[in-house]
Amino acid sequence: MGGGPIAPRGVTKERAEEYKGRVTPYVIIACIVAAIGGSLFGYDIGISGGVTSMDEFLRRFFYSVYQKKRHVHENNYCKYNNQVLAAFTSSLYLAGLVASLVASPITRNHGRRASIICGGISFFVGAILNASAINLAMLLLGRIMLGVGIGFGNQAVPLYLSEMAPAHLRGCLNMMFQLATTLGIFTANMINYGTSKLHPWGWRLSLGLAAAPAFLMTVGGLLLPETPNSLIEQGNKVKGRRVLEKIRGTENVDAEFEDMVDASELARSIKHPFRNILKRRNRPQLIMAILMPTFQILTGINIILFYAPVLFQSMGFKRTASLYSSALTGAVLASSTLVSMATVDRWGRRILLIGGGIQMIVCQVIVAIILGLKFGSDKELTRGYSIIVVIFICLFVAAFGWSWGPLGWTVPSEIFPLETRSAGQSITVTVNLFFTFAIAQSFLSLLCVMRFGIFLFFSGWIVVMTIFIYLFLPETKGVPIEEMMRLWEKHWFWKKIVLDDQQANNTNGQENAI
Repeated sequence: MGGGPIAPRGVTKERAEEYKGRVTPYVIIACIVAAIGGSLFGYDIGISGGVTSMDEFLRRFFYSVYQKKRHVHENNYCKYNNQVLAAFTSSLYLAGLVASLVASPITRNHGRRASIICGGISFFVGAILNASAINLAMLLLGRIMLGVGIGFGNQAVPLYLSEMAPAHLRGCLNMMFQLATTLGIFTANMINYGTSKLHPWGWRLSLGLAAAPAFLMTVGGLLLPETPNSLIEQGNKVKGRRVLEKIRGTENVDAEFEDMVDASELARSIKHPFRNILKRRNRPQLIMAILMPTFQILTGINIILFYAPVLFQSMGFKRTASLYSSALTGAVLASSTLVSMATVDRWGRRILLIGGGIQMIVCQVIVAIILGLKFGSDKELTRGYSIIVVIFICLFVAAFGWSWGPLGWTVPSEIFPLETRSAGQSITVTVNLFFTFAIAQSFLSLLCVMRFGIFLFFSGWIVVMTIFIYLFLPETKGVPIEEMMRLWEKHWFWKKIVLDDQQANNTNGQENAI
């Protein structure tokens, strides 16, 4: 029985030690400009919670919540429980979920820059609609456009950073996305603090200023070079090598270029990346692409970042004090990301993920105990206990900032082979936004029902994810992105799946050749 030509196998030889080059100003500037895309995500996360705690905004669009908030006898845990208000926050992430799937073929066939530009334009339009909203429909339409921008940006930017960065600094440079996200959150918190004093239009300024990072992302996308991986995948080897030489600062890039060419030949032979990603050889990456973003959201971080002002007000903080406390958590998140950037390529991904998980568990449990004993439906925290709660929430945010925050994006973006990389990143973004949507839509109701138990709920998930990382995630530090497949072949668990699949394919290939 005759068989067709055997498909290219991709990278079949380890050449990591032959990689040459250095960190050039060119690649640093390109990564900084691209990472601005993360600030879109961060700015929206930070701005939403502050705006939804402003009386003028609630009075205009969510009057029932405004009335409930003013009732001093209302259950502290339930005063903001409103599904339409939750939809204001969560609609963006549902739109982003759909957009990330649309972005995958665009990112693969037209390059990473195309998706970055599309994301910037969509976010810009959404910011203008939100700032000028005169009714709820216009407000939600603006949120949907913001979601489209985030879907495209989150799909393309981590890939861009991973492909531009040299292997030994990929973790640090990829984390510029998370750093930009955290700086966006902090900036949004500070803006909310200022605009809360501008009556009655402060909320419009908060929402409208999202146009600034969107504009920068769009212009940056127009000026950035395409990644050499993407250029080679599209068949433009000459330009791809030229860009590679420029970003590595040397003409001696033969080993890395050969890896890219080998990977691109396999990538071009794969016509349906989403179908290919389901094969056994890609099972480890697929599971990581699903579970890493799922676990990232199930840390409970979004309840702090989305609803920080609402959460602190529910605990009895005054309005300005709650905004100040949320600004503090934003500053802690941004500074802790710098710790991760400085250590990730020295200590590795596993140590940071496991250590951060343990610290988050301790902080969540302590906050739950304090709220369970000292806070209830008809009583507020004393000043002393309020300070303790803020301290442990900040320690929780810091742990997230140097572990699951950046690495929840970094690890999935670096583990996929070229032929399924855009599809894998789409899955990561889709799963992340799905759980972000689910938590954003349900948190106010969960807080009302579970009360302090909401923190125990999330700490239980952190226990699960920490054990998962210890058992199933191999260390990716320093491994070239095009040779990542060999990690799974050496792992105590995944090698059983990957190698069995390779043996089955070799057997089938020999039978077809007979």
